[in-house]
Amino acid sequence: MVKHILILPGDGIGPEIMAEAVKALKIANEKYSLEVELEFDDLGGAAYDHYGVPLADETLARARAADAVLLGAVGGPKWDTIEPALRPERGLLKIRSQLELFGNLRPAILYPQLASASTLKPDVVSGLDILIVRELTGGIYFGQPRERRTLDNGERQAYDTLPYSESEIRRIAKVGFDMAMVRNRKLCSVDKANVLASSQLWREVVEEVARDYPEVELSHMYVDNCAMQLVRAPKQFDVIVTDNMFGDILSDQASMLTGSIGMLPSASLDRNNKGMYEPCHGSAPDIAGQGVANPLATILSVSMMLRYTFNQVQAADAIEKAVSLVLDQGLRTGDIMSDGCRRVGTAEMGDAVASALENL
Repeated sequence: MVKHILILPGDGIGPEIMAEAVKALKIANEKYSLEVELEFDDLGGAAYDHYGVPLADETLARARAADAVLLGAVGGPKWDTIEPALRPERGLLKIRSQLELFGNLRPAILYPQLASASTLKPDVVSGLDILIVRELTGGIYFGQPRERRTLDNGERQAYDTLPYSESEIRRIAKVGFDMAMVRNRKLCSVDKANVLASSQLWREVVEEVARDYPEVELSHMYVDNCAMQLVRAPKQFDVIVTDNMFGDILSDQASMLTGSIGMLPSASLDRNNKGMYEPCHGSAPDIAGQGVANPLATILSVSMMLRYTFNQVQAADAIEKAVSLVLDQGLRTGDIMSDGCRRVGTAEMGDAVASALENL
């Protein structure tokens, strides 16, 4: 049965890293008879330039019809001055919301070859394997009302709203527990229940869901302590479940434990495991067009897509093994460069992974 994948390269380094991910996907398609067909469209700033909006209706329709979506990155200073409703990031938030991609999986895995690339001591991060489960379609990024205004005294003021319903918390908590069940049966729920009413409800509902998972060891941690513990003793964590904003911040922090955010893929899933897959990093406009960006997070996002949406475990494992083999060869983009390795650009890294995958 043919599987349809919508490719959205996006902005900045998006088209460069996506080109390398597509190379790996095409080889996996041939090697493992995946029967995938690719369609391309625009999202974010590229969509604004093309369609006049960051997410066109026809693009959203293609995303709904596709079996999975593979995204590069969105945003950049080129679009900083347009009205907020048309900013590239609004397109990203809208497609997540419209496709109901509430479950964001962000693994932070340290490849042993990159232990020296982390800013933390190797003994602190060696063997690191954390999965952050982030709620993706609720919370402060979507909450209403949100407004910027000028008060009667002339002072500017802005505010956002952080709402969570019981059903939103329950469904993401269930994802966290399900992930813990197939890993080490250990789940840490991260909130700010000592201050925020939304976090107090979060903790209550997570405790209720825990009754259905007696095999899982559940702990709770305030987000500020979690940020500190990720640096102090990151290997204490296995699966972390948290809300939209906290998950955004903590997953970026966790990326540096692995050497670079350029190594972190992600999956955003709906109730049926249909998903949108993207690297955790942004569009990096400062290096866009230079051919130096790390494509490995995007390539590893292809692996996650094959694993979670298409259940093609053999092909997913092969892509991850190909990445590891290339790192064994000492090839490094600038963000993961260390002594004794050879610095390569985006295309050369992508070609090396493609070659390793072909020869497995």
